[in-house]
Amino acid sequence: MTSAAAPASPSGTAAPTRHPVDQVPPVGRLSVLSLQHVLAFYAGAVIVPLLIASGLNLTPEQTIHLINADLFTCGIATLIQSVGFWKVGVRLPIIQGVTTTAVSPIIAIGLAATGGEGGVEGLPMIYGSIIVAGLFTFLVAPYFARILRFFPPVVIGTVLTTMGITLLGVSAGDITNYAEGTPAARDILYALGTLAIIVLVQRFFRGFLGTIAVLLGLVIGTAVAVLLGDTSFSGVTEASAFGVTTPFYFGIPTFSATAIISMIIVMLITMVETTGDVFAAGEIVGKRIRPKNISEAIRADGLSTLLGGVLNSFPYTCFAQNIGLVRLTRVKSRWVVAGAGAIMIVLGVLPKAGAVVAAIPSPVLGGASLALFASVALVGIQTLSKVDLTDNRNSVIVGTSLGLAMLVSFKPDIAGVFPAWAQVFVSSGVTVGAITAIVLNLVFFHIGRQRGSMVTTTAAGRRIGIVDVGEMDRETFVGTFGSLFNGATWPLERAWESRPFEDAPALRAAIEDAVLTAERAEQDDLVRAYPDMATLVTADEEQAGSISQDVGSFALENLTDEDVLAVRDLSARYEEKFAMPFVAFLGRTDSFAKIIEDGVRRLDHSPEHERRVALTEVAEIAGDRFGIMVADANPVGTAWIRKFESLQ
Repeated sequence: MTSAAAPASPSGTAAPTRHPVDQVPPVGRLSVLSLQHVLAFYAGAVIVPLLIASGLNLTPEQTIHLINADLFTCGIATLIQSVGFWKVGVRLPIIQGVTTTAVSPIIAIGLAATGGEGGVEGLPMIYGSIIVAGLFTFLVAPYFARILRFFPPVVIGTVLTTMGITLLGVSAGDITNYAEGTPAARDILYALGTLAIIVLVQRFFRGFLGTIAVLLGLVIGTAVAVLLGDTSFSGVTEASAFGVTTPFYFGIPTFSATAIISMIIVMLITMVETTGDVFAAGEIVGKRIRPKNISEAIRADGLSTLLGGVLNSFPYTCFAQNIGLVRLTRVKSRWVVAGAGAIMIVLGVLPKAGAVVAAIPSPVLGGASLALFASVALVGIQTLSKVDLTDNRNSVIVGTSLGLAMLVSFKPDIAGVFPAWAQVFVSSGVTVGAITAIVLNLVFFHIGRQRGSMVTTTAAGRRIGIVDVGEMDRETFVGTFGSLFNGATWPLERAWESRPFEDAPALRAAIEDAVLTAERAEQDDLVRAYPDMATLVTADEEQAGSISQDVGSFALENLTDEDVLAVRDLSARYEEKFAMPFVAFLGRTDSFAKIIEDGVRRLDHSPEHERRVALTEVAEIAGDRFGIMVADANPVGTAWIRKFESLQ
């Protein structure tokens, strides 16, 4: 039953007609909030073209063009992601920026294309690989959830750690101005001073100022250099007042299979990051994220990356620091982010703005990038901390990948041993480490009859794989997974009969099918074994733990007395009509208003319809518990958890 009016909650308040994500603030407030996002984003955006230009030995004029092309395309990419069209763009307050993941491979491709000399001649091959990788990302978006299992934490953590460590070499080159022998003491002082500013800002400031620590380091470091006469802004007066980047400004793209594969690996990694970013953004703004939303976000990444290759920019992904800013300010409107995109487009057609950035001294840039790249390595280490490194297979993957990556990073001349077509792969430590981690993960966990990923833990604390689960006797199986249901064992006993299980999702499907195909009386008893919502909201922490171990929702925290009364009223009305407890699966992104709205809507169901809905809610609760127990069963959820934890 539908109604044109917004449903009223039991407490008498009307549900909001428009989600905060879709609300448009007044023009003045929107402008200020949009500018705040640009400031938080700016340093991370411009540092990538600066590093690439430095690594490829580009001229100041070429560097300015790269910076403006980056800002211009960032603005377009942000509009695509936040405003969206057709099935492109997730329509959340997410800013798009050039991914630092691509820095090292891009430099490696440019140097390989020019025989190690660098220069603008390497850019056409770089842009050719970016265009193909963007198209690949766009096309693979609907199927990405299916291949996400090939990128578990052991692979992602290894790649991020390798990336951060190897990129520190780029920072070191900027700090020393690539000088032979002992570097200049002044250069070291500039770098250390910039780094000290960033650290102090992060130590003593919270809120918005804390989010722009890198930007403040760059501004203050450059200001000191100007005062001491070590840099100037003469290039600003020489730069044009207005200029728009034109497609293929640096030449018609060329295509190399090895360069393309290298860039596709970069995009696969960024797809995992985008998945986590979208789940984190959904949690912050209170929107449930579904598989189609992930596809929309990844399509936007792909289209933006393709545009980047055409408009002389680089691969794009969601910027996590701006998602953190949304959490900090609690301003959820996607139109604020769209306004930031419009500001970036304006900045992108002002070459003088790019010239200001290009005037940043290399040692100052190196000090800032040192902090940035070290944080990338730290995220990788945090990801690896969630990996079971007591499993010898995981330790071999991490150790071998890091070892080969460092070998290439410390001795880049090794690339000369290989044929020309392979040098793009072996000239970058990140590429070598990523390929090694991906291949070894396939060898150890996906090829042949392996014991499978460590999917759960026995009562004795031993980690076991999916093949081990299939070999359990009935009693052991029920004991291992008994916490999935509130006291009922028959769904597990029937799921056990479906052995062997191909993988963790197949195990989950067997358990859910057992619930949904059972006899009516068994299903009704199963639903009645769960507490109603009124019991959940009034239970203390210890009581709640004895009722259920679900992840649940942040929606039940800090409820007012009026909220509790509303839930009690709804639960009583539900019990009176359906003779069942009001049971609902609480997702991570459910809001209290949404729970009430759904409950009121369910009161309009017929008893038979609602019986099926309640049973589905029980299956969802079991599935959520299963996802906690068996990470491999929900790779998308695992990506969300990793990203959300990084924003805490």
